[in-house]
Amino acid sequence: MFAGKRILLIIGGGIAAYKALDLIRRLTERGAAVTPVLTRAGAEFVTPLSVAALAGEKVFTELFDLTAEAEMGHIELSRSADLVVVAPATADLMAKMATGQADDLASTLLMATDKRVLIAPAMNVRMWQHPACRRNAATLAADGILQVGPNEGGMACGEYGPGRLAEPLEIVDAIAAALGNGPLRGRRIVVTSGPTHEPIDPVRYIANRSSGAQGAAIGAALAALGAEVIFVTGPAEVPPPAGVEVVAVDTAAEMRAAVHEALPADAAIFAAAVADWRMKTARAEKIKKTPDGLPDLALEENPDILAEVAAGPDRPGLVVGFAAETENVVENATAKRARKGCDWILANDVSPATGIMGGRDNAVTLITDEGAEAWERMGKDAVARRLAERVARALGPVGAA
Repeated sequence: MFAGKRILLIIGGGIAAYKALDLIRRLTERGAAVTPVLTRAGAEFVTPLSVAALAGEKVFTELFDLTAEAEMGHIELSRSADLVVVAPATADLMAKMATGQADDLASTLLMATDKRVLIAPAMNVRMWQHPACRRNAATLAADGILQVGPNEGGMACGEYGPGRLAEPLEIVDAIAAALGNGPLRGRRIVVTSGPTHEPIDPVRYIANRSSGAQGAAIGAALAALGAEVIFVTGPAEVPPPAGVEVVAVDTAAEMRAAVHEALPADAAIFAAAVADWRMKTARAEKIKKTPDGLPDLALEENPDILAEVAAGPDRPGLVVGFAAETENVVENATAKRARKGCDWILANDVSPATGIMGGRDNAVTLITDEGAEAWERMGKDAVARRLAERVARALGPVGAA
C-alpha cells in the first residue's frame, strides 16, 4: 500500500502519544518507511528506544545535532519525506504551525517542508473548543494543512467530548488519501448537512433540530478515504470538516440549487435536516402581536431535494438518504426509501428519550435492497466511518469493471 513511501512522523506530547507506536507498526507493515521525530514533550510519554525499535530508524529529537546540521539535516529531513504527519498534534504544536514559529526541531521541520502536512489533533476537550485553538485550526485548514480527527469520547482526564486522537487505522486511511491511495480516490461525492432556516420574517424562521454533527463527520470520513467532497451545509452548530469544498446555504431552495450545481457526482449523501415547509411569502417586516389574534402564516412545501436528485438526469450512481423517525422507525424509513427512489436510507430513532438529535451518539439502521441492517449505538464519527467504508466498497475503484 505504501511501498516506497517515506513518512516523516512528528510525535507531540500528550497521553495519546502511545497510539503513535501502533501507527508506526501499521505503516511499516504496509511498506512505508517511517522517519520519527520526537518532541521533548512527546518523550515524556513514549521513549526514543520504543519508537526507534518499531520504526527501525533513528529517532530525531534535537534541532542542534551538530553532525546532522553540518549537512543542514533539518532541511533534508523536511524535504526527503513524501508526507509529514503530526500525531498527536497538540494545541502547542498547532499554535506554532499557525503562527509560523520555529523554535525546536519539530516546528522547524514544519516550517521548512515543501511537502503536504497531515495533522491528527489530540487534547482536552476544553482546549480543543477554546477560541484560540479553533482559530488556529481554521488557519491551518486555510493554509492547506490536512486534518484527521479529533474524535469524540472519554479522555484520560475524565472528561468527554471531541479531542481524542483518531485511531491509528483512521490515520492510516487519511495518509493513504493524502498520498493519493485512498479507496475513494477520484470519486466526487456530494454531502448535505445541518438544518435549513426558512424565514418567517426578519427575526423568525422555521427549522428542524439538527446540529450538523453527523453530516460533518460523514464529510470528514469520505475525505479521509480520498474522495473529493462537496459539502453543502445549512447553518449548523458544528464547523464543517477540513479537506472538503464547503458551500454554505440558509434555505432549502438555496440547498437545492447548490446540490444541482455540484452534480454530476459519483454519490450523494443527504444528511441535512431540510425543513419540510416554508412561508409562501416571508414578511419583509417583523410580525407584531395584535388584538386581532394570531397571524395567518400560509405555508407551502419545500422542494424534495433527495427525490429530485434520485429521479433526475444527473443521478449519482449511489444516492443515500436519512430518515429521522420517532415511531415505527424501520417501517417508515423503508417506505421513505421506496417513495424517494434512493438506494440506501439510514434510519434513526430521534424521539426525545434517545438523546440522539443534537447528541454525541447515533444508532442507525441501514436499509438497502437486501433489507434492514441495525448498527449498534456508537459515536457519530464511528457511524460516519462505517458509512464511508460501505460507500467505498459499493463504488469500487475508479475504472474498475
